Amino acid sequence: MKISRILKDNRVTVSFEVFPPKKWENLEHTKAVVGEMAKAQPSFMSVTYGASGTQAGFTQEIANAIEDSGVTALSHLTCLTSTRDKIHRVVSDLKENSIENILALRGDIPEGFEFPDDQYFEHAYQLVNEIKTMGDFCIGGACYPEIHPESANRVEDIEYLKQKVDCGLDFLTSQMFFDNEKFLNFVEMCRVKGIEIPIIAGIMPITNAKQIRRSIELSNCSVPEKFYRIMERFGEDDASMKQAGIIYATEQIIDLMANGINNIHIYTMNKPDVAEKIMNGLSEIIK
Repeated sequence: MKISRILKDNRVTVSFEVFPPKKWENLEHTKAVVGEMAKAQPSFMSVTYGASGTQAGFTQEIANAIEDSGVTALSHLTCLTSTRDKIHRVVSDLKENSIENILALRGDIPEGFEFPDDQYFEHAYQLVNEIKTMGDFCIGGACYPEIHPESANRVEDIEYLKQKVDCGLDFLTSQMFFDNEKFLNFVEMCRVKGIEIPIIAGIMPITNAKQIRRSIELSNCSVPEKFYRIMERFGEDDASMKQAGIIYATEQIIDLMANGINNIHIYTMNKPDVAEKIMNGLSEIIK
């Protein structure tokens, strides 16, 4: 099923993200993780794409496992260090396996990387345009509630985002954030600028204190004083920090829903128990 159809119902949706294994020998374990997460009945599940396309085969395998579990799959596709030919092969494989949904991403620029020729795409909107020529896919894109790290300011950031949306995106999924006001203000600005497609809120449950630094680097997000206090109090005890992180993420989601945000995407870090506990905390709300 196309995710655009899932999002059209104007009902609450909660989706999960998983990542593929780095080695083939771990493939069955990751498929088992998918099976466990599917029991929580997410609206759909996305699977990430490896750097330089190294995990393309793994991504396809996990996307297939998601579909086999009875859940709609969303396959990430990163264009920055993949040639046009490579992208065509990956998209053709997705089509052959009846994967209808692609999250089109530029990806991070590796240190020292230079674009050697026109076989490479420099921007996500170019990837969106290319996918559009290859089949009837539902295409999503990424957005940054607190400004893309390479944008000069919010105005420039939303201008570039609008350019990408106008290429034919069906929905946006946000990078993680920990302050709901930042996300709500971002959505309001997008609507003012004519971005009308669904914007899914990306939530990262922080279950150990070491995770927070990497999360901030990836998403360019700020951390509220409230969350710093949680880390100070519980960060040295793994079990306490895990429980506190799950509760914080669940409360974030409830607050977003209370403010009219119906679509939530959870960055699960391949932890079925974390996904299950959040869904249990929302059981009556999403019912």
